[in-house]
Amino acid sequence: MYVGMAFVMLGNYYGYDSIAPVAEQLSRQLHFSDTQIGALNAIYSLPNIFLVAVGGVLVDRFSARRLAVFTTALCLAGAVVTALGAQFPVMATGRLLFGVGSETLAVVTTVALAQWFAGRYFALLFALNLSLARLGSYLADRSPSFAGSLYAHGWQPPLWLAVGFALASFAGALLYYWLDRREAPRGTLALPPPAERLDWRHLLSFRREYWLLVAVCVTFYSVIFPFRSTFAIKYLQEAQGLSLNAASTLNSYVFLGAVFATPVFGLLLDRTGRNTLLLAAGAALLPLSFLVLAVLPGSAGVSTALLGVSFSFLPAVLWPTVVRYTAPEHLGTAYGVMTALQNAGLFGANVVAGFLNDASGASATNPGGYAAMLWFFGLLSLAALLCTLVLWLLDHVGAPRSAAAADGR
Repeated sequence: MYVGMAFVMLGNYYGYDSIAPVAEQLSRQLHFSDTQIGALNAIYSLPNIFLVAVGGVLVDRFSARRLAVFTTALCLAGAVVTALGAQFPVMATGRLLFGVGSETLAVVTTVALAQWFAGRYFALLFALNLSLARLGSYLADRSPSFAGSLYAHGWQPPLWLAVGFALASFAGALLYYWLDRREAPRGTLALPPPAERLDWRHLLSFRREYWLLVAVCVTFYSVIFPFRSTFAIKYLQEAQGLSLNAASTLNSYVFLGAVFATPVFGLLLDRTGRNTLLLAAGAALLPLSFLVLAVLPGSAGVSTALLGVSFSFLPAVLWPTVVRYTAPEHLGTAYGVMTALQNAGLFGANVVAGFLNDASGASATNPGGYAAMLWFFGLLSLAALLCTLVLWLLDHVGAPRSAAAADGR
């Protein structure tokens, strides 16, 4: 079963990150604007603002194994339409289909792992599954190296390679379906956790610390994915003078580091319990990476390293910290709201970054036009850091008060 889920996650994340390596070719060969290129990933996030609220309900209604097959088939169809998309509306439709399937697939994966491994190293296996997702992103960025002959023939063959990975994801879902259907009658599986349902009445009772975590989530991911998964390779080619191979390889290190480091930082959180301090430490590296990129010539490698550590560090701490500030019976609502707003941020940031590049005339002949985009991502990074510092301060001030109250009793 775990092998099946591994193929599901790896293929799905490869498909999401398949746009960045061909971004420059889409601009040069199809004359797509940066606003259109940004929209190809923004439109992926658009349906997920809403679908995350119903993904768990669908899993409960139709079972995880059925939804795994359906959603991977939808992602496969989206990848095919994207590869056929010589016109922007066609390609955008493909990305929309891919997005509709992908977010529900994320809920399916969580439920499937819980059913099979609850009480049996679930947290570790969940972290490893996330690492496999990062491996898919890494392979997408490295594809100009191991599939250079495809890129030499234009924008379309690399997107057909993404179709191949989507097909592998679908095959993994079929394997999981077969195993799950065989084992369920034998009583092998644990009961599934509650689905990701939204109960809007609970929002009024959420603590301010939770909303600060939401702000960290939205600002952090609005930097990471729109920059590294949409514009970074194109930026490195046109503003830093790197070849497609060199730019994609450098960008891939962000995801490669996360493959190995994310479980390590999760273990560090388990051992220390210093949630807010670790959040602040991970967030501090993000604005620093953009400062280095903007100020120091030839610093793309250093900036990538800083961003890669932040990408490994902060998510490993962020998602488990939600439990600290949310009642157990409201966790589904808490994660659902956070994920929905995260996707809203991804949609907006992709569109804004593309618009800024177009408005500034960013290109190989005008590399300075990328400055507005870097300022935008840098300010979002700084906002994420400030939110973690406020959260740390609230946590630091609240702890002594709690201790004093305990002594009074």
